[in-house]
Order: sequence, then structure tokens, then C-alpha cells
Amino acid sequence: WLIVQIAHTKSRELLSLGTLALALGVAGIAYFWFDASFALGAFLGGLALNGSRFSHKVAEDSLPLRDTFAVLFFVAVGMLFDPGVLLRQPITLAALVAVIVAGKAALAYGPMRMLGQSKRTSLLVALGTAQVGEFSFVLAGLGRQLEVLSPETYNLILGAAMISIAVNPFLLR
Repeated sequence: WLIVQIAHTKSRELLSLGTLALALGVAGIAYFWFDASFALGAFLGGLALNGSRFSHKVAEDSLPLRDTFAVLFFVAVGMLFDPGVLLRQPITLAALVAVIVAGKAALAYGPMRMLGQSKRTSLLVALGTAQVGEFSFVLAGLGRQLEVLSPETYNLILGAAMISIAVNPFLLR
């Protein structure tokens, strides 16, 4: 409702500001009132914004901001990663990346073919999803915070995620 009211002002800047305020507000409420992580709250804020009929306009207007936050996000994740895991457990890391890439590709390819899609389309979707999503960082961080994951397992997850994300554009080519 709030985004619709702001959109009716026909001010692009106000829509961008309102979107950011709403997303941060939902994230803050999730964090302070429900003791959820701020990242999970931001995710829920994104879901709330996606329900708006102006979601495409909001997404289009927020591209520069999204790119800036994506850079900051990956820089922050890179700062959390211990590169020593590449030397300590290269085989485990390689196996984890292979399971992520091959497993997710297979899990996407099979259903696409069963739905009658062509081999080319199925392969494109399979390779496009053959990476770890950013939400896995949120889950891994929560696992680390709750002391369910050891620091080594956390670093393996971060390493495998970063490698699968970096390899994905080459797979799509």
C-alpha cells in the first residue's frame, strides 16, 4: 500500500527513497522485534516489495543501488573468507563445488525436460542455476552464529559458493 501511495506522486526519487526506507524498515523490525537476522529481514522486505504492482519500476530504478550493494556484499563476504582453506582442504572444496554445480544443474535439467522443454533450454536453465545463491551466505552466517557450523565448514561453504558464482558465467558461455 505504501509503495502504491508513493508511486502516485510520480516522483522517481521519492519512490527510490520510499523503497529503501520500506526495505530497511522491514529488516529493522525483523531484527529488533523478532530477533531475526537483519539479512533475513531485508530478504523479507524484498518479498514485500515484490508483491507490489510497481515492483518492476522499483527494480528498474534501484539497479544502480543494487549494483552498489552487490559489490559491498561480495567484498564483505570476501573479507569473511579464510583463503587458507584452499590449501588445507582443496579436495573437499573441489568436491563441494562439483556437487553444487553438477547437482543443481541435474536438479534443474531433469524437471525441465520432463516439462517438455528442449535440450537447449533445459541446459541453459540448468547451467544458469548451477551456483550457490546469496541466501546461502545468510544461512551459513546464521549457522556460524548459532555455533552449528565449525569455522572450517563455514569457510568451505563460503569458498564453494564464491567459486560456483565465479564459474557460472563461463558455464553459460
